Amino acid sequence: MSTTTLNRKDGDQPFNKDPAKSFTLPARFYTDLQVYDLEKHAIFYNSWWYAGHVSQVQNTGDYLTTEIHEQNVFVVRDREGELRAFYNVCQHRGHELVSGNGHANLIVCPYHAWSYDLDGQLKGARNTENMEGFKKCDFALKPVQVNVFCGLVMVNLDPSAKPLTEQAPGLEAEIRQYCPSVDDLVFAQRDTYEVPCNWKVMIDNFLECYHCHTAHRDFVDLVDMESYRSKINGIYSSHVSDAVKSTDNKAYKFEKGDVDFGYAGWFLWPNLTIWAYPGEANLSVLQMNPAGVEQTIEFQDWFAKTETPSPQLKDAMDYQKDVLQPEDIGLCVSVQKGLKSQGYNQGRFVVDGERSELSEHAVHHFQRLVADALGAELG
Repeated sequence: MSTTTLNRKDGDQPFNKDPAKSFTLPARFYTDLQVYDLEKHAIFYNSWWYAGHVSQVQNTGDYLTTEIHEQNVFVVRDREGELRAFYNVCQHRGHELVSGNGHANLIVCPYHAWSYDLDGQLKGARNTENMEGFKKCDFALKPVQVNVFCGLVMVNLDPSAKPLTEQAPGLEAEIRQYCPSVDDLVFAQRDTYEVPCNWKVMIDNFLECYHCHTAHRDFVDLVDMESYRSKINGIYSSHVSDAVKSTDNKAYKFEKGDVDFGYAGWFLWPNLTIWAYPGEANLSVLQMNPAGVEQTIEFQDWFAKTETPSPQLKDAMDYQKDVLQPEDIGLCVSVQKGLKSQGYNQGRFVVDGERSELSEHAVHHFQRLVADALGAELG
């Protein structure tokens, strides 16, 4: 990659380690195809990636699939009850093995019917019985790391990656603080959004509530902004309002649950946000999946006590889908357009000493993780 693309250029203002003194990443980090291509290996191929929920792979032979850029992966429950993950590609001629979610006693390739056991070993390959030098053990599926984290099935293409609990110490305890019954939740619903903007624009937007008073008036009526704080911690950040503003608000009405709080959200590097709304036990994830330098596919998966959400939780889900998401999507699409303007290159982080609800220090934290992962020299 050209250093003029990745590193500081004439006219760039410094990206400082101190968020209170720093300008934002230059606009080209959100519009340049070279940056987008570099992110694949520098960020996504060695980070933990949300693939689904453990309730979707409860039984032997249950599987789910996910795509990390061009890398297709499937997760399956094996005959010993363990979760395994593999590259989703037949070792004969490269055909995709499975798609979506489902159940199988054997993994059978739709192309030439090579079959694999749930541990990835090749079981059958037609017309190879008398082939000299052909050994089934040479054609096992290629494994991928898999962890379960608070019910979330996470995969990592890096075979040497440390477990997520080691990479993000403290995150699990925080999630369990606001959702103690997280282990009892099951997958309830997926909402999908296709957004014409860079994935990092959407992460930036999640990481600050400086825009909430102007753009999310119902959210501000739901969440007590005076107690809203963002705290950074390694590869994650937390965004929490501990105070319940009102159970009768413009967003949705709810009854207080086991834990009283206004809102709890987390960002987990590189592209996952985790949400807990007040009321009954619930959790959701909003994953920003790069689909092009200016295209993002968002998946929001909801987890509830039962597969059919209660009316109260359904109201929260409808508010997210019909109000909050459209508001955020509109903002992000407009920002992407502005990032291509000749009249803009960088802005300045708004950061206060109290790290209040108006402070953008968590956005700086994310952008610094991006710059560090890419090896960018922008100081």
